[in-house]
Amino acid sequence: MNMAGVKRYAPTKPIDEALAWAIALLLSISLVMVYSASIAYAEGDASTQNRYYYLIRHLVFLVIGLSGGYVAFQIPTAFWQKYSSKVFLLGIVLLVLVLVPGIGRVVNGSRRWISLVVINLQPSEVVKLATVLYAADYTVRKTHKLHSLKEGFLPMFAAMVVVAFLLLREPDFGALMVVMSIAMGLLFLGGINMRIFSGLAAMAVVAIALLIVSSPYRLKRVLGFMDPWDDPYGKGYQLSHSLIAIGRGEWFGVGLGASVEKLFYLPEAHTDFILAVIAEEFGFVGICILIGLYAWIVRRAFHIGVESKKLERYYQALVAQGIGIWLGIQTFFNIGVNMGLLPTKGLTLPLMSFGGSAMMFNLISVAVLLRVDYENRRIMRGYKN
Repeated sequence: MNMAGVKRYAPTKPIDEALAWAIALLLSISLVMVYSASIAYAEGDASTQNRYYYLIRHLVFLVIGLSGGYVAFQIPTAFWQKYSSKVFLLGIVLLVLVLVPGIGRVVNGSRRWISLVVINLQPSEVVKLATVLYAADYTVRKTHKLHSLKEGFLPMFAAMVVVAFLLLREPDFGALMVVMSIAMGLLFLGGINMRIFSGLAAMAVVAIALLIVSSPYRLKRVLGFMDPWDDPYGKGYQLSHSLIAIGRGEWFGVGLGASVEKLFYLPEAHTDFILAVIAEEFGFVGICILIGLYAWIVRRAFHIGVESKKLERYYQALVAQGIGIWLGIQTFFNIGVNMGLLPTKGLTLPLMSFGGSAMMFNLISVAVLLRVDYENRRIMRGYKN
């Protein structure tokens, strides 16, 4: 690798400060909005009766997540590449364990959590990061075989079928959509044969349609999202109140803390539907700023991937872009659900919603992204990685 031209434009900062500040700003907004969205619910709930209950827990999750992110930042990306298959296997083992009665916790009819006393671990969040690491390594290892259906595509397809089966057993259709988007996105960026990719995309659409039609539960969600006003007190209740909250916000919102929908009207106001509360309190302008921050993070993730590729660090390039796909697609899904453009999927808003596992692995993922950028900058300054 010719480093002469690279050193000439070597960055002076150890990490991408603009990316770090965007992440810090989202986390700061998250603290404020989780408290704002949960205060009434926390006070009114007989099991808590403390307005600071969710704020304190969210702070604990942030501390755990930031600690995990700090550790992840110290780990060279070569380590993740070496052990990516084992991390992916660990994710599958956790998906199996969560389905075992007595180990997996059932909440609202879904078995998605494993109790670890301090925190409830959600294996699907582990699998999202594991898929990024494994799919990136697989794509690099199989670069010269991605044109082959048998050698390039089918092994990854088999792995994703196993993950899909386990996620649908929980059920967690939203996590499945994110995981599949990551895997397909990285195969596409890695140069998979377009005929194979097109066939895969068509098969995915058909499979999703069959999954929806074959399940009364999923079909009910889809029909409810298409016309929430048809049954505003039943299957359309959550979405109709989300739309009311967004509509009340208008251009500049009703002001911080002044949301009405969070007062026991909008379910999951501090988790899956926190965007609706933000829209009500800060309006269209506030949502545009929020979307701008997410767009910046995704843009920087892809830019870091491009820089890695220039340095012939192909695994690191795909990891960075895989994290960008993960955060971008999950943000898109969450916003789509809140606005009634997509059926309810049970996905949190990355780096924003209340939730231990989601926040922890979001922070670990952006720490890995910052590590890729850190290593790139060291190489450009002439240091050995």
